[in-house]
Amino acid sequence: MVRIVLVQGDITAEAVDAIVNAANSSLLGGGGVDGAIHRKGGPEILSACQDLRRSHYGKGLATGQAVATTAGRLPARHVIHTVGPVWSRDEDRSELLASCYRESLRIADELGDRTVAFPAISTGIYGWPMDDGARIAVRTVRAARTDVEEVRFVLFDAEAYAAFEAAAGESDAP
Repeated sequence: MVRIVLVQGDITAEAVDAIVNAANSSLLGGGGVDGAIHRKGGPEILSACQDLRRSHYGKGLATGQAVATTAGRLPARHVIHTVGPVWSRDEDRSELLASCYRESLRIADELGDRTVAFPAISTGIYGWPMDDGARIAVRTVRAARTDVEEVRFVLFDAEAYAAFEAAAGESDAP
């Protein structure tokens, strides 16, 4: 079973095999985690993303899917880019959010990555409620069939950390 570790801090500083990027569908950078990964990772990541757009993802990466690139100057081997759903009051998109975690782990398995750092996908500008996003993330990772040994949820602030800590505790309960 995957070991889950919670960290409050900067995902771009995590020394892991793969850092997951909460990307937008263009794969060309943006704000939040996406912007930080592109800035700190350097031009190699953008160049690899541009190559993906030219070859396989001309219309961008679909929500819930994942793809990997170099990690550039980050202390990781790969960046796995995944596009989270925008939260909606009127439509249940939780399966798309769960797919981000499953697909990222599938890509990590294909690459032989054993340690993966995730942000709280979709809980920033995409508006997903933190408590629900944490529950979906922890349950999905715990249920995944993967060779990944450690998943680090790297959380930006104390509120996010507390939500993930509560979700991890709930899923530990009998």
